[in-house]
Amino acid sequence: MAHTKSYNNYQWNTLHQNGAYPVDGLLSTQLEPSANLPLAVDRYNDAAAEIQQLLLSALNANQGFRAFGSRWSLSNIAYHPDRMHHNKLMNLQLPLGQEDIHEQSTLEADKLFFFQCGTTIKSISRALARAGKSLKTSGASNGQTIAGCISTGVHGSTFDFGAVQDFVKGINLIIGPKPEDVVYLERQSEPALSDDFAKRIQARVIRDDALFNAALVGLGGFGFIHGVLIEAEDRYLLKRYIKKIPKQVAMELANTMDFTHPEFRIAEEVDETGQNNRPYFYKIYVNPYNEQEEYIVELMYKKDYVSGYPDPIPAVKKSIYRDLIHLFIKIAERAPKSIPGLIQLLRKAVLPVENEVLTGTLAEMFWDAGYQGPAFACSFGIDHRYSEKGMQLMSDLVNEVGPIPGLFALRFVKQSDATLAFTKFPVTCVLEIDGVQWEASKQLLSLKEFSKKMIDTLRLNDIPFTMHWGKNADWVYPRLVERMFGEKVNEWLRQRSILMTEEKQRLFDNPFLERIGLSCPAAEPTIV
Repeated sequence: MAHTKSYNNYQWNTLHQNGAYPVDGLLSTQLEPSANLPLAVDRYNDAAAEIQQLLLSALNANQGFRAFGSRWSLSNIAYHPDRMHHNKLMNLQLPLGQEDIHEQSTLEADKLFFFQCGTTIKSISRALARAGKSLKTSGASNGQTIAGCISTGVHGSTFDFGAVQDFVKGINLIIGPKPEDVVYLERQSEPALSDDFAKRIQARVIRDDALFNAALVGLGGFGFIHGVLIEAEDRYLLKRYIKKIPKQVAMELANTMDFTHPEFRIAEEVDETGQNNRPYFYKIYVNPYNEQEEYIVELMYKKDYVSGYPDPIPAVKKSIYRDLIHLFIKIAERAPKSIPGLIQLLRKAVLPVENEVLTGTLAEMFWDAGYQGPAFACSFGIDHRYSEKGMQLMSDLVNEVGPIPGLFALRFVKQSDATLAFTKFPVTCVLEIDGVQWEASKQLLSLKEFSKKMIDTLRLNDIPFTMHWGKNADWVYPRLVERMFGEKVNEWLRQRSILMTEEKQRLFDNPFLERIGLSCPAAEPTIV
């Protein structure tokens, strides 16, 4: 049997040290060795039985239960004061064959892969590479678990595809201790795996588009995600350029997503007619304390996979552009332990230019995180057509009420079908500010105060917005979730109540869901 270790009176924290938080009991389940259970599906089902026993124990004790993976979120979305379960040792891959594909599926069998909840993005990429495949997108790094990624809507910068949850085609949920509480969920409009496969993982099948879309970014509230079915694609390369371009051109590209702009050109990225190729990835870096005529932009172009390209990892490891927090820390090192000195450096400095052109796979370009110390990150989603206006408002804000020890970036992601995905606009501009944590003082307002002012600024200027569920924010802002998602809040709550009884919903509730009004029983939201 799978074995669970328990630690009492534990102090839990996020990777970027946004806590700490007291936990009554921390749990970690280790799989049965393959020597005892050679088949992966048997070890998988054995782990499910162990999780169900843990859920029964929590129910009997009238306590809540929450799973977490790599602790990547900067909000406390994964936290529960009662019982928390660490998933990272649950990292099986279940083999799939043509016989496992639903007879009505239009998906290609060789592009479907089934992974257990604690498998990290890095491990998934390695498994896919062995099969000549790749993820369609990823976040800025690779340490998150797949269950954590989809629960919070982790996004890349792929404006013609979407976020991580958008390549998920099936979800295995454990919502309680009874046999019928193991569920395999898909869209009715897109069946993927056969009922026989669901029987092998001892799950009952539910195919329902609305329920699947609600559970897809479930914020931990739709039960224990035990496994996910993902759709990969054939392996490809990304060619990355770092350029300085006129500020107005950079923002026009953001506002329009029209890369045929006559004033923008990368000589190597034109087609046979002389038209600009459309990039896979586009990101703008902004130092709000230094008015610039040019912005640094990062672009990646998708290429067919060929072997023999130079190893990009040494350069990626040194690249300040792969993670804005990492870039910020590099600048902060010049003013150690001095936030005012750091701000002064920012006022004098522009972001450095890196002209090196790199080529690598998705997994190589979005490599290991470069920094894991105390940090903050706030991310707003707005319609890309407001990119320039939103950036100008935020830049004015930090100069008016700041300084804030952070830098801005803009990324762009295609709309998700997930009910509460923060990438909800046709193309979402993710306007993010990353930096190091600071102590409030007479010269520096607190992160909470600054977070509220950012929301106020967007509201007062009539810019619809969402916020990244896994980032720092003023999550107690009045009617925040209803302001962001409107009627979709009712839909999410409705689908959760269809899947789970109130007792089971309360089992997976936590302070975060309570704070934002999505716990059970939830009052009927007032749509604004």
